[in-house]
Amino acid sequence: MTASGSNVVISVDMEGVCGVSSWVQVSPPEFGGLVSGAEYERTRLRMTQEAVCAVLGALEGGANEVLIADSHDTMRNLIPEALDIPEEYQERVRFVSGGDRPLSMVQGVEEPGVAALLMIGYHARAGTPGAPLAHTWNGFVRDFRINGQATGEPGLNALVAGHYGVPVALISGDDIAVAQVQAELGPGVVGVAVKRGLGMFSAVHLHPQHAQRLIRRGAKEAVSRTLERAATPYRTAWPARAELAFDHQARAAACERVPGIVRIDAVTVGYTSPDALHLFQTFRMLAKVAEVRLDG
Repeated sequence: MTASGSNVVISVDMEGVCGVSSWVQVSPPEFGGLVSGAEYERTRLRMTQEAVCAVLGALEGGANEVLIADSHDTMRNLIPEALDIPEEYQERVRFVSGGDRPLSMVQGVEEPGVAALLMIGYHARAGTPGAPLAHTWNGFVRDFRINGQATGEPGLNALVAGHYGVPVALISGDDIAVAQVQAELGPGVVGVAVKRGLGMFSAVHLHPQHAQRLIRRGAKEAVSRTLERAATPYRTAWPARAELAFDHQARAAACERVPGIVRIDAVTVGYTSPDALHLFQTFRMLAKVAEVRLDG
């Protein structure tokens, strides 16, 4: 499938937002208590501000319409009242929230006329040394490989977008995540590093307003470049072999009971997919099935 048009989808996560280096900062109040709630409220504001800058940059780069996909955790983090978009642009901007949706973090890439996907506030995949809050989907997926290549949320989402002919044009987050995505998806993806990773729970951050300016500038460049030239959507060889490793053998055992899933080793299961949608939805289902009690 091939995309044509000049609309843009912006997928916004939270762990890669400037100033973030702890789970406390990205945990909604219902999961973290009052202290977490205070930290979380500050972070969701910066998340919203980075989304706004990406929107403005995309419009300045030639986008006709922009859809923001709230893509962190419960997927209802953006503050609507803080979407500070000039009035003349407001009718060209929409946002989607709520986690119960078919394409999860990249909802909207299936719509007609989408030319590019921008990833804001993203993080590195599970097991990445030095990368702040590195993980894949949840806390117990340790590794995910497609045709032998390790990938994380950016790669998985890029394959879904590629299914609809939509290329990834921009990635923002920590420096390690940006380098990881560019190595996997190609150097043509514009990268904006808003912090330098020091470890799982530490980073050197830019000033938030400077980071936001860089995101706006990067989004403009990414969209302009994508609209001027035919960018190549991210794809892999199909049918594809997927391998999903967990942190505990009980999770693999639960997934092994699903038809079509095979046990590879104590903590790893595998399956074969004919296309990106099957691969993506199977991954989501297994991540859910693996939510088993480990305390008996």
